[in-house]
Amino acid sequence: MSTAPVVAPASALTSRTAESPDATVTDPALVKRAVKAAALGNAMEWFDFGVYSYIAVTLGKVFFPSGNPTAQLLSTFGAFAAAFLVRPLGGMVFGPLGDRVGRQKVLALTMIMMAAGTFAIGLIPSYATIGVGAPVLLLAARLVQGFSTGGEYAGASTFIAEYAPDKRRGFLGSWLEFGTLAGYIGGAGLVTLMTALLSADDLTSWGWRIPFLIAGPMGLIGLYLRMRLEETPAFAAEVAKAEKDRPKVPLREMVTGQWRALLLCVGLVLVFNVTDYMLLSYMPSYLTSELHYDETHGLLVVLGVMVLMMVVQPFAGALTDRVGRRPVIAAGCAGFLLLSVPALLLIREGSLLAVALGMGALGLLLVCFTAAMPSALPALFPTKVRYGSLSIGFNVSVSLFGGTTPLVVTALIGATGDMMMPAYYMMAAAVIGGFAVWRMAESAGRPLPGSAPSVAGRHAG
Repeated sequence: MSTAPVVAPASALTSRTAESPDATVTDPALVKRAVKAAALGNAMEWFDFGVYSYIAVTLGKVFFPSGNPTAQLLSTFGAFAAAFLVRPLGGMVFGPLGDRVGRQKVLALTMIMMAAGTFAIGLIPSYATIGVGAPVLLLAARLVQGFSTGGEYAGASTFIAEYAPDKRRGFLGSWLEFGTLAGYIGGAGLVTLMTALLSADDLTSWGWRIPFLIAGPMGLIGLYLRMRLEETPAFAAEVAKAEKDRPKVPLREMVTGQWRALLLCVGLVLVFNVTDYMLLSYMPSYLTSELHYDETHGLLVVLGVMVLMMVVQPFAGALTDRVGRRPVIAAGCAGFLLLSVPALLLIREGSLLAVALGMGALGLLLVCFTAAMPSALPALFPTKVRYGSLSIGFNVSVSLFGGTTPLVVTALIGATGDMMMPAYYMMAAAVIGGFAVWRMAESAGRPLPGSAPSVAGRHAG
């Protein structure tokens, strides 16, 4: 446990008490502002990133003309997956940089890059206008998005975790995924509205550009919020240990020195992201292209599921503070293992009620991960390498398993003709996630590794 004085910006300065001389006593107003800025910034980024999924069928027609709808969808999700291939590179750049120069500066930089990449997609001419240059430019913009996102989630979750009191880290961390869901809902709601109001020709010719062009002003708002943040007390304490600045931690140490925690991180992120991208990114296209479900109704069902998840999210986060992260994550893994097939059978039944029940069940199981992971993952690593190691582990897992989920499942269905492949894929992920939960240590109510205990100020809400 660190006993070095906690040094933070003046307005963020934490205090010590006679009862807890080594504890960081957090300023409730500052914690609230940090959580709000991280969550709102995450919502901005995931609005940008999520819109691509919801309008994937239309993008296939614009950028990948073909007489085969399945080939169009595969090409579109291929470009989607390509962004995840560069996420580990982004993590290897932004993560160590966040441990070196600070969390706040890197989070502001990722916001700028993400907004720029998304805004650029809205300006790309169609395949009919410039030919093969259109999908090439789309791929380039997606790579910018993927590279910047490599530093986003690990940084935002680290930022909240290092500000939060130990006994409220689960509740406060859950607001990060609340922001993610809000971003997804914004993207899904806008696409649904456009699909309902615009003709198919208008949507294909110009309507699809609208959500991408909105990314410009949204990015400026997110940048403003993040520029107003101050560094976390945990990072400030690390800086204070050095005479001048944080000593540079070699990338090798972030990997080889944390190999066990990294493996656990990869396993936890695998089940979290496979199920997340399956439900929120792939299912709208699955309902439309594979089950020939009405596109607008399919999007409305997903929108309703995300609203349900948002309502439950903070309560589930608070639950992880009371019963622990491990039981909540384990319950999610068990649920996906046992209920994926019944839920997908309900979805395939086709009626609006059956689809809503199946999707709702999967959404509530997913909350077990969205509520617990933002506080569980940062607790795997010590302060001096937290941003870097978490960025590497998180993005390697997302790139290999999460972001490729739509592409792999679409290809598996095409190769086997088995419409139950989404359920089998989620079940396999649940087994891996369950093993990781079994091996991880409980972190609820305990200080982050390498940091002093953190307690809430008197007026914490």
